[in-house]
Amino acid sequence: MRVMGSETEYGIHAPSAPTANATMMSARIIQAYAQVTRQRAAGGAETRWDYTDEEPLHDARGWTLERSAADPSQLTDQPPVLDAEAVALAYGRQELEADGADETGTLLMNMVLGNGARLYVDHAHPEYSSPEVTNPRDAVIWDAAGDLVALATVRKVAADRDLPPINLYKNNTDNKSVSYGSHENYLMPRSVPFGDIIRGLTPFFVTRQVICGAGRVGLGQDSSQHGYQISQRADFFEAEVGLETTIRRPIINTRDEPHATADKYRRLHVIIGDANLSQASNFLKFGTTATVLSLIEAGQAPHIEIHEPVAALQSVSHDISLTSTIRLLDGRRVSALDIQWMYYEAAAKLAQESGVADSISGDGHTHTVLERWEATLSMLGSDLNSAASSVEWLAKLSLLDGYRQRDGLGWGDARLGLVDLQWADIRPEKGLYYRLLARGRMDRIVDDAQIARAVTEPPRDTRAFFRGRCVTNFGKDVVGASWDSVIFDVPGIGKLQRVPTREPLRGTEELTGPLFARHRDAGSFLAELLGLKSPPPPA
Repeated sequence: MRVMGSETEYGIHAPSAPTANATMMSARIIQAYAQVTRQRAAGGAETRWDYTDEEPLHDARGWTLERSAADPSQLTDQPPVLDAEAVALAYGRQELEADGADETGTLLMNMVLGNGARLYVDHAHPEYSSPEVTNPRDAVIWDAAGDLVALATVRKVAADRDLPPINLYKNNTDNKSVSYGSHENYLMPRSVPFGDIIRGLTPFFVTRQVICGAGRVGLGQDSSQHGYQISQRADFFEAEVGLETTIRRPIINTRDEPHATADKYRRLHVIIGDANLSQASNFLKFGTTATVLSLIEAGQAPHIEIHEPVAALQSVSHDISLTSTIRLLDGRRVSALDIQWMYYEAAAKLAQESGVADSISGDGHTHTVLERWEATLSMLGSDLNSAASSVEWLAKLSLLDGYRQRDGLGWGDARLGLVDLQWADIRPEKGLYYRLLARGRMDRIVDDAQIARAVTEPPRDTRAFFRGRCVTNFGKDVVGASWDSVIFDVPGIGKLQRVPTREPLRGTEELTGPLFARHRDAGSFLAELLGLKSPPPPA
């Protein structure tokens, strides 16, 4: 069991208003979902994010960056500000009033959802941060639930004839030198030396893209070179290790912000992955990474040192034949597949020794991860076409090659870039990924019903259950929430009540479900939970 989660910044575009401000459009997306959720659960949509415990400038290498030296994009511990007057200038006063600014005159830009997730404006993009889960299968479910949340906002905006339609894309670049993130988070013991994490993960991250890259038309940050590559993100990385996420992007990010008991846990913030629509690619991304972290914790990660890892990362991405080799510091040259096999074999050995991979008595997930990892590497090593239904970059490449052969298109043809964009469109009737999925040409890990439930239901086995149920059941009394707290303002109690949730595996349905079942109002709920005097019931 490992606590994990995802963060997805969606590409945003208003075709009929190409010069519209992206931050304003993103705020409109958040506002649209607030309107959607109010139709289902009164009050819950308006729970704000609590920034009290945010510490984005702590570095895992042992220091804290001075705020004066930080890039503004690193200051995620303060709420985004977009005042109503600015929005009114862009969209018109009547439209703003129809959306409804809050009592301070600002447009809603941050929400805590009933499924335990966070939806907000981040770097001029709408971002969905999934609730905490404990296994890669659930990571796929609640990440895909974010796509349905995004879809609901697009539908809501499109239904308003006075607003320009807004499209959202699950990708990582506008192909004009701008990249936006798809991050992963994994909880680890604080006792694991960070140097071991860097050494163990760097070769894995350099080569992981071959099993879970999303594919991209164009080479270079601005796509000025013609071609196709494995990863959406690889060309935007410039450092091996660092604190930044939007500039000088590092392979290993050092942000030390655990969102949990700090002396016990480390949250590994992974910024190098692609945004995956493919369930199989997403499952492998989360599952293999969690498995490699177990290798590092056990001191059994392969000893591999890559010469110039950033250059190797981009070289691997540009090699869609998977035949080129990477230079190691010991002089050997190996392929990306060779390195992935080294990690797989070490992981399989550890799993066998510990018993977690047993299909009957194991943890229920490691066996499936190892089985799919081995099968995928075998297909990539023997017949690339056979892996197209499970590896996203190959599925997209197969589709693009069909267009190229039919119409005689070179990689520099702008129409192929449009196909790449349409692949990532989150509308099922428009998105090319969804068309292949509907035709049975993409592997499924979970079904649509499970994803739909996850839009409103939190995971049952983490603190996300407590957070989500508080928002859904007592939304009108919850004035703020974060990963590690929920804040109540209940009439009759007299002051704000902060309920800490620093232990990610507490606050589960098993531990708190009966408590929610016993109470219909927040006052009596808090009275039992915190031992407070229960306020009088509302008149």
